[in-house]
Amino acid sequence: HFFELHSASRLAAFGRCDARCVRRVFSEAHVPGKNDFTLFAATGRRTLRGFLTSCGGLTPAALFFDEYSREGSTMYDELTAVDIQKMREEIAYRTQVLRPKLIEDVQTARAFGDLSENFEYKCAKQEKNRNDSRIRYLERMIRTAKVIDPASQSGVVGLFDKLVVFNEKLGREMELQVVTTLRQDTSRGRISKESPVGRALLGRRVGDRVLVKVGEDLSYYLQIRSLEKGEDDASMEISRY
Repeated sequence: HFFELHSASRLAAFGRCDARCVRRVFSEAHVPGKNDFTLFAATGRRTLRGFLTSCGGLTPAALFFDEYSREGSTMYDELTAVDIQKMREEIAYRTQVLRPKLIEDVQTARAFGDLSENFEYKCAKQEKNRNDSRIRYLERMIRTAKVIDPASQSGVVGLFDKLVVFNEKLGREMELQVVTTLRQDTSRGRISKESPVGRALLGRRVGDRVLVKVGEDLSYYLQIRSLEKGEDDASMEISRY
């Protein structure tokens, strides 16, 4: 029921949706068919949705990935200064503290013997690669970010505001908070400003009935029933993988 809240904006961090981008996204998202990139690579202008369909991996969240695969588009994430600071802090921890430990773990496991049957070595190498991948991801996010001011007008839905909305499709109320891409956590009702729901809600007021358009064949209405102004809370962690 919450698939429509997910954001496709993580794709934006990887630039245009070429074969390399798809490899990166699939390796992190564990999408079925992630090892079959031949078809997509051979059809440069094909949309990501078409590629997912062809390899059997179309998921509801992929319904609005198409907008990020338009030829020639420039990709960036709109983030706050707190987002940037949090990413820099995580990069510092991963490079200065975690990376040396993981390298040592790899070297220790390597000494156990035959690498072809050395499970400990494979696990240690995997953890090291995952850490390096996360560092590259954060560095790319910082490099391509557009820093924005989270302040918004009184009575108008803005960043970090908390809302109660009525989902006409599900027939029930939902508590949501509009956040930046890095703070999204749909299990806690935190939705990205870049998601279809986030884009539909920003700038609206209590009492408004807004249309959320997820795809060509899927849309629904939300009624904004209450609004509580929020702030860029530094205690809110940035998203993991």
